[in-house]
Amino acid sequence: MANPRKTWFVQDLGFGIKVVILDKLERKQLLMLTAPVERLVVRLSIPSIIIMLITAAYNLADTYFVSGLGTSATAAIGVVFSLMGVIQAIGFFFGHGSGNYISRKLGAKEFADAEIMASTGFFFSIIAGSLLGVFGLLFMHPLLLLLGASETMLPYARDYTCFILISALFMTSSLTLNNQLRFVGSAKWAMFGMVTGAVLNIVLDPLFIYKFGLGAWGAGLATCVSQIIGFIILLWATRREGNIAIHFRHFKPSFQALREMARGGSPSLLRQTCNCLGILCFNHAAGAFGDSAVAAISITQRVTMFAYSALLGFGQGFQPVCGFNYGAKRYDRVVRAFWFGVKIVSSCLLLLALIGAVFAPSIIALFRADDLRVIAIGTAALRFQCITVPFCGMIMMFNMMLQTIGATAKASLIAVSRSGLFLIPAIILMKAVFGLGGIEAAQAVTDILSIALALPLGFGTLRSMKNSSMMSPAA
Repeated sequence: MANPRKTWFVQDLGFGIKVVILDKLERKQLLMLTAPVERLVVRLSIPSIIIMLITAAYNLADTYFVSGLGTSATAAIGVVFSLMGVIQAIGFFFGHGSGNYISRKLGAKEFADAEIMASTGFFFSIIAGSLLGVFGLLFMHPLLLLLGASETMLPYARDYTCFILISALFMTSSLTLNNQLRFVGSAKWAMFGMVTGAVLNIVLDPLFIYKFGLGAWGAGLATCVSQIIGFIILLWATRREGNIAIHFRHFKPSFQALREMARGGSPSLLRQTCNCLGILCFNHAAGAFGDSAVAAISITQRVTMFAYSALLGFGQGFQPVCGFNYGAKRYDRVVRAFWFGVKIVSSCLLLLALIGAVFAPSIIALFRADDLRVIAIGTAALRFQCITVPFCGMIMMFNMMLQTIGATAKASLIAVSRSGLFLIPAIILMKAVFGLGGIEAAQAVTDILSIALALPLGFGTLRSMKNSSMMSPAA
């Protein structure tokens, strides 16, 4: 652990004075358990919201700048997006898995266990990212065909994917460090590392693609360079005061460590994996209607994710507050923070949905203004999404709460419902019945089913915590 500065606190015992020394992590634990939860959630959310928006923006940037190369190039980036989702799934698995555990241990003042888990999760993520990158490069051609690339997309997809796979280990480890920093309560450092890399990617995209004439190859190179820079900054941030520094001597791989990471990380892994499978299914289903349909659905997904990302950031601000207080058995504070988050997230999603529905044609046209078919398909798909997006805030908050407190089975079930359990059958069935229109509406139908599943699972856990807090002296 980095050497935190010591701060003196004086407590009057009535017949003398006792000096108590608290280091940075202890002070952070005290803050998490005593400050108003609304203020804590907002303070921790702002950096996370910025991270998510900037990250979503650079995903959009790749699509936006590559779209100038043509419809097939735009579709190719959309196809590779599912591969990036797999890489992110690994990073989230180790990041959320170790981070959830770390926040609970810090809440219980078990700092040594938190140190070991931080390094173990980090080095596991590097190993997993490296293996994925190597095997992906060896089998790139069949991989791209599996992802749904057509013959016209393959040249663009191959150029872009090469650098995505090279940077896989930096992506997975950066996401792990980012989430560990968040769960320790250092969201500003997590924001600094991720935002720097994302902004660099946005700057390098037009430079490499057009100025140097590298095309899709340049978009991949820009992403690779930005991921490496972001990784270096995040690793440096772990050594700042109050954070948990990464040390190889603390890397202690064990079945118990993997089991704990699986408890906290499985919902994220399942959610991201199912999301990738959903994108894969969308690509193959839309592919029957040509590259324009694939490009339109891809643009819609990234635009929706951009809007949703801000709210994911807010939910991530809730997670460390939830983890610290759940670990300290302050269930009343967990419940209060949860409902505060639901109100904010749902209100913002409603506003964004109204904007998206009204300006859908203009939003899609930003990416392919010269392809009227892309605009028509994308507009319909985006407007269907806007119908159900306001209700997704509740799903997200339930999922993050259950994941953070270690309710793995419930969190995993909710996590896979929106992007796999209901989505894949919906795409297949609705395409068969309604054709292209069914594909456009499939995500909205899935959201309705996911809400119906999440409500009973989430409310049962809230009732249990509310009853426990009423019996707890701390309440």
